[in-house]
Amino acid sequence: MNSILEGLRIIEGSAFVAAPLGGMMLAQMGADVIRFDMIGGGLDYNRWPVNNENKSIYWAGMNKGKKSIAVNFRTDEGKEIIRNLITAPGSNAGIFLTNLPVRSWCSYDSLKNLREDVITLNITGNPDKTTAVDYTVNAKTGWPFTTGPENMAADEPINNVVPAWDLTCGLMASIALLAAERHRNRTGNGQNISLSLADVGYHLTASLGYVGDSVINNQQRPRIGNQMYGTFGRDFTTSDNRKIMLVIVTARQMKAFAEITNLVKKFSELEIKEKIDLNNESDRWLFRDELKSLVIPWFQKHTLKEAGAKLTEAGILWAPFRDFKQMVEEDPFVSTANPLFQEIEHPELGSFLTPGSPFDFSDFPRETVERAPVLGEHTDIILSEVLGLSEREIGSLHDKGVVAGK
Repeated sequence: MNSILEGLRIIEGSAFVAAPLGGMMLAQMGADVIRFDMIGGGLDYNRWPVNNENKSIYWAGMNKGKKSIAVNFRTDEGKEIIRNLITAPGSNAGIFLTNLPVRSWCSYDSLKNLREDVITLNITGNPDKTTAVDYTVNAKTGWPFTTGPENMAADEPINNVVPAWDLTCGLMASIALLAAERHRNRTGNGQNISLSLADVGYHLTASLGYVGDSVINNQQRPRIGNQMYGTFGRDFTTSDNRKIMLVIVTARQMKAFAEITNLVKKFSELEIKEKIDLNNESDRWLFRDELKSLVIPWFQKHTLKEAGAKLTEAGILWAPFRDFKQMVEEDPFVSTANPLFQEIEHPELGSFLTPGSPFDFSDFPRETVERAPVLGEHTDIILSEVLGLSEREIGSLHDKGVVAGK
């Protein structure tokens, strides 16, 4: 965590991935992000993975550095608390991030009546405001028919298990809020921002060239397994039966790879025979099968450690394939040796490796990683410090079941 956004306050009403991630990115840069949930937890409070006591490791992962208030916002008093938190005074407050359905009581127009310069960002599913999640967005953006092994049936889709659109949408949300806050500082004007998860998928798919490729070239990108599209990159198996990913993206890397594998002559013979230049990535792509056949024996003669050492020394891109457990056990960067990580104690989950912000600002050094809160952990302090309620007023809210927590 660092403190470059210290003093900025965002109220977050969220579930699942996109909005919680956007809020967490801001919190880990020092913003005061207050997440509100229903008493007992929201839709994602027990989301997997969980520990053996059904406490969500996922929820702890997506809410690091935030404060938590538990409110029954089905009641009028609960709604009023949320509205007052969002529109509380202060030049660095009045910002609301949500991907929950926006009801009339927390709509932009309703909140603007309480604070003229309020900033709200609402993440929706589709551009027409109908619902969508990452898996449904991915299904309709073409990618499931480019994902998977080469020999797989063309009409069999495979969805990506990484929620790429959710993750990107969350990052875009944090950028948009900072842009809107900068605009407000310059003009005094707040605004409402609508961000569609599906639009994020469409935008990035088109930006990567695949809408243009479909329209201009009338073609569908093929399934290529673990190969890297447009150059020479693929998986190989080492002598100790480990899988390794090799990627060659420059002429220098191709030259270095030919030298360490003693394949200079065979690569040259292929170039002469086919009238190609392997310094050109298009030629490496078009003749990837021929290159694969030449390269396989080298990996079969070397262990993962041996091959990795030679590739690293030559400045060639590579990585071992690892499952999550192997990543934690083998990768030195997934440890406290990397400033990203610290061993943090969580009251419900125990001690485990926890990442702070990936940003390393020269003027804002990394500080202690702040764990995710327990649900409602900051209820009383938020009601007291942000809304100025007395102990008696807070106690009454607890007694009536409007709020819960500490």
